[in-house]
Amino acid sequence: MKLLHAFLALAAGAMFAAVPAHAVDLSIVSGDTGDGIKVLREILDRYEKQSGNKVSIVVMPPSTTDQFGQYKLWLAAGNTDIDVYQTDVIWAPQLASQLVDLTDATKDIVAKHFPSIIQSQTVNGKLVALPIYTDAPALYYRKDLLDKYGAKVPTTWKELADTAKLVMDKERAAGNKDMWGFVFQGNAYEGLTCDALEWVMSNGGGQIIDPDGTVSVNNPKAAAALDMVKGWIGTISPPGVLAYQEEEARGVWQTGNAVFMRNWPYAYALGNGGDSPIKGKFDVAPLPAGEGEGARPVATLGGWNLAVSKYSKNPDAAIDMVKFIASPEMQKYRTLKRSTLPTIQALYDDADIAKEQPIVPRWKEVFLNAAPRPSATVKVKYNEASSQFWTAVHKTLSGEGSASDNLADLEVTLTKLKGSGW
Repeated sequence: MKLLHAFLALAAGAMFAAVPAHAVDLSIVSGDTGDGIKVLREILDRYEKQSGNKVSIVVMPPSTTDQFGQYKLWLAAGNTDIDVYQTDVIWAPQLASQLVDLTDATKDIVAKHFPSIIQSQTVNGKLVALPIYTDAPALYYRKDLLDKYGAKVPTTWKELADTAKLVMDKERAAGNKDMWGFVFQGNAYEGLTCDALEWVMSNGGGQIIDPDGTVSVNNPKAAAALDMVKGWIGTISPPGVLAYQEEEARGVWQTGNAVFMRNWPYAYALGNGGDSPIKGKFDVAPLPAGEGEGARPVATLGGWNLAVSKYSKNPDAAIDMVKFIASPEMQKYRTLKRSTLPTIQALYDDADIAKEQPIVPRWKEVFLNAAPRPSATVKVKYNEASSQFWTAVHKTLSGEGSASDNLADLEVTLTKLKGSGW
């Protein structure tokens, strides 16, 4: 952590955020995984010292579905208690009308960010949220166990299933009865939309709703992908995976009881923590591809941003805080602490980050080629469309109807939701 102290000392006098004329009390709402809230608090402590303002964190459950529902309620009620919202990359079109336009306030810094990420938070020409980190998931694998049994890192889902079963069976035979082959996010929530989009797209099954607005999910390749995953439940994946979100999957993985895991970059730093049983025993690779025409590795684009509520009593101070948290210095701090992927382009060439979190420069190409969820196409109807999709997927994985029948029903539902247009 010497690097952290060194660069923070240098950065202390370089922060661009202006000190307000008088101190104010601010609040920021955030739901996060792992040690995300802890790191946010550390960043806010620095902001308080620099600005004189006081900031409280309103902690939400880690489920993005729960967060979004609560955000909508607070904003619809004109809640003045929340100044800043930490927002998912897909929420900008749905919440834009109740957020402060940050375009002018950030015009001197937006060029430092990846243009595509800034564009994702721009609605009708207005920047409604400032990025603080981006996200793209990886395949985590136990390199020690693959080496032990002479197995290669899988590049297709079939190879993953075969390798997972091979290693799992041998480990169980050797006495580790708790070993599973593959853990992922199987609960009925937005995380399952992310996982299932990867399964379907990587199998050549399209992206649920195409950029032109066509409902495309009801096709044989998409059904085959979901049937494939259904076959994992209770074989290479625990039956309980149908209730897993990110942290439940990480819990099994980090205790040493999984060969493979699908998860976001935050799990890398935690897995290599000093008290982690798997420290130094794992690595990451791109998620596998399906098979046949159109098959390719796919990672769902994620990421988090900060938005200022238009009901904030102190919008200028709130914008000041947002710019501080999103600054290169604080993005670097978060990356060093959590292995999150910064949205500041220059940080991918930062020597400290390359040394402390080697996953970050390696992952630049992964997220640059990541696939977005169809939120830009579906706009304000995205949350309902995603809910219908993850419900159909969860029913299929749970054995409630076939993939083909559930996707046929989903096509009807999404077509009705679309109406005359998205």
